[in-house]
Amino acid sequence: MMSINKGKEIAEGSSGPAAVAVGGDQRNPPPLSRYESQKRRDWNTFGQYLRNQRPPVALSQCNANHVLEFLRYLDQFGKTKVHLQGCVFFGQPEPPGPCTCPLRQAWGSLDALIGRLRAAYEENGGLPETNPFASGAIRIYLREVRDSQAKARGIPYKKKKKKRNPLKANEVSSTSFPIQQP
Repeated sequence: MMSINKGKEIAEGSSGPAAVAVGGDQRNPPPLSRYESQKRRDWNTFGQYLRNQRPPVALSQCNANHVLEFLRYLDQFGKTKVHLQGCVFFGQPEPPGPCTCPLRQAWGSLDALIGRLRAAYEENGGLPETNPFASGAIRIYLREVRDSQAKARGIPYKKKKKKRNPLKANEVSSTSFPIQQP
């Protein structure tokens, strides 16, 4: 019976002894957000990838070519079916049967990964001017992956349009000066 009440106190935010034991320690930093923990995991994975190269590549020597090789390496772990041009299902959004086309990393996953690695590079002391994840070659590669996956599925990629803020349009009209009649 005692353990049930202790759990209830913690869940309800009680200031009893059980709550102090859990939340009272100020030396532990708050847990990382999902994004921050994923960014740290991605950064560690990329660092391990560079160390496993023969010869190993120092982060200071890393360039866009290493990043491109890393993205291609990740393709083997992908879960997105990307139909090849010769496949009977090429261009069909929902193919009726199985095929032997490869599984690849989805464009959206790669795009998000590059965003996290780009931020992690600079947070770990890299300069924005030398950030290999911000290279034009990476942007071109991601665009090619996006376009080829869209063609393979028969669904064109459409860039999301920014929504206009209706308040801003009203602010402009309300701040304009009235025309005075002579």
